[in-house]
Amino acid sequence: MRRGLALAGLLAGLFNASASVTLQDDAGQALTLAIPARRAVALSPHLTELVFAAGAGDRLVGVMRYSDFPAEAAKLPVVGDAFAINLEAIAGLRPDLLLVWTSGVNPRQQQRLPSLGLPLYASEINNVAGIAQTLRQFGRLFGTDRAAEAAARQTESRWSALREHYAGRTPVRVFYQLWHEPLMTINDQHGIAEAISACGGINVFGKQTALTPTVGWEAAIAADPQIVVTGADASEPAQLDAWRRFNRVDAVRRGQLVALPGHRLARMTPAFVDGAQALCEAIDRARR
Repeated sequence: MRRGLALAGLLAGLFNASASVTLQDDAGQALTLAIPARRAVALSPHLTELVFAAGAGDRLVGVMRYSDFPAEAAKLPVVGDAFAINLEAIAGLRPDLLLVWTSGVNPRQQQRLPSLGLPLYASEINNVAGIAQTLRQFGRLFGTDRAAEAAARQTESRWSALREHYAGRTPVRVFYQLWHEPLMTINDQHGIAEAISACGGINVFGKQTALTPTVGWEAAIAADPQIVVTGADASEPAQLDAWRRFNRVDAVRRGQLVALPGHRLARMTPAFVDGAQALCEAIDRARR
């Protein structure tokens, strides 16, 4: 009986490994693979992280610069960055799937990718629901459905718990500094804005049309944020000193200029929830 069950499990695994995959990517394009992908190139650090989270890190053969999580990702061949992609290097890795971040790759570079003649999955994640959905899509693309589903459910569960914990708290005016010179922020369509809202924050430039608007100092001061937040790490330290010139801004007057670990909120991966938790704690301190 046990031998029969083991054989059935083995046959099921072989079937999943050889079954064709058909799905639609975030650009609305249909993608069909004769079998789940075995050699993929991820053209974004956050896509690399998502592949690992979906249980398919061993299928990656190439990544973009700054793909540093998990540690295994940093050992993979680098095929380019947001500005330039080495098509010859990609072809040399013999991938059977390209994963592309549509808003994070130079448009001219994207136009050249079809010349490789490879299946291409276009990804654009703007919220936590998109993180979970992409994990499930990657589970199908790589045949790692079980691991991907577990990661998606955990992400959804943690996000739901965070939102519930901070629901109903006093609103706090938040300025998220995406870049310091020129001064850039985010509107409410940006993924980070979802975290601000979940924490009970109000994105002071949320109604701007552009996803990452450039704003003048006069407008930033007039918005009078109660907290100014930016992402920072060893390679990109916080650049908040310019705010200290404006003591009439509430955040400056009360010492609420905050740098958080940069990649957690900047990358739409399961670690985004960790970044949101740190953001909520910072907003809560400003609230008090």
